Amino acid sequence: MVAAATWHLTGCVLADVAAPAGGAEPGGSVQELPEVWVHQGRFTFTDPGLDAHELTGYVLPGLVDVHCHIGLGTQGAVDQDTSLAQARADLEAGTLLVRDAGSPADTRWLEGRSDAPTILRAGHHLARPKRYLRYYARELDDVADLPEAMAEEAGRGDGWVKIVGDWIDRARGADSVLEPLWPLEQVRAGVAAAHEHGARVTVHTFETETSGQMLQAGVDCIEHGTGMTAAQIEQAAAARVPVVPTLLQVARFDAIADQGAVKFPQYAAQMRTMHARRYQQVRDFYEAGVPLLLGTDAGGTIPHGKLAAEAAELVRAGVPVAEVVAAASWRARAYLGVPGIAEGAAADLVVYTEDPRQNIGVLAHPAAVLRAGVRVR
Repeated sequence: MVAAATWHLTGCVLADVAAPAGGAEPGGSVQELPEVWVHQGRFTFTDPGLDAHELTGYVLPGLVDVHCHIGLGTQGAVDQDTSLAQARADLEAGTLLVRDAGSPADTRWLEGRSDAPTILRAGHHLARPKRYLRYYARELDDVADLPEAMAEEAGRGDGWVKIVGDWIDRARGADSVLEPLWPLEQVRAGVAAAHEHGARVTVHTFETETSGQMLQAGVDCIEHGTGMTAAQIEQAAAARVPVVPTLLQVARFDAIADQGAVKFPQYAAQMRTMHARRYQQVRDFYEAGVPLLLGTDAGGTIPHGKLAAEAAELVRAGVPVAEVVAAASWRARAYLGVPGIAEGAAADLVVYTEDPRQNIGVLAHPAAVLRAGVRVR
């Protein structure tokens, strides 16, 4: 890494129009400015009058992955060296802010480091025994414990709680399908408990019944949303509940179905149906006005540093390029309550030689990445 006291960035600077309000729906906007300075790790629109390192191009607020898992591997929690490598992969790709959607590892030791993104942790995601991936979640034996557990995870996280809403029950054998893990009343009480502790709730949901349940319970965000019906999509749009489509993960559904087809044929059929209509599902979200955010679901089976690939998938699904770039940067920051390019904000930025709002492929090729004013790429 190369440090510098002062930077002068010119070209097209996409600066915040106004400071985002934490807890608001995705909707941040930017204005194009010709220049901005970075001094002592923070943005300023006033020339500090010092020698500065020059960078020019399209200057964006650091990218945001709202669904990944730093500290998670295929067998659960990973060691600190591996966690740091995951964080650095995100950072070097231009992802400077992460909402960690549940991890069995405590990654608070990464806070404040210039070689890792800012991480907003959701604590340990909550599931039931044998009803999720082994070693990933905190498993509750009694569904009645969900509200208390959600309150506890709210205290451990950074304003977010993650629950697993549905999974296959393998004990049903050939009749096994994706189905809800929790009674509606427990989810509703858990959401209220999390809100009382100042946290928002996001939920993993693949199948239809769970999606409806979670919207009734008042969750704040939906991960995947592959089984949502037209009526549920309209409900999410009306309530301004964002969806994180995680298309890189959904692309794996066909292979996952193949693995379970012999023992669990109905489950395999569910997964294949959701895989086949994944792009249409995202178009339906967009056309209905559901706020969309970008998440790679990295950690476990998907490598870190793949936000540009996720962005390309949303464009392939039919979401306009400029909308995808906004969702991957300033709009997600507004939703999470973290400023982008604003006076006095931490200088987390990405520079491109071309405008990614015109060509989504540009997003995969940052010319420079600065984390709190330190150049990491």
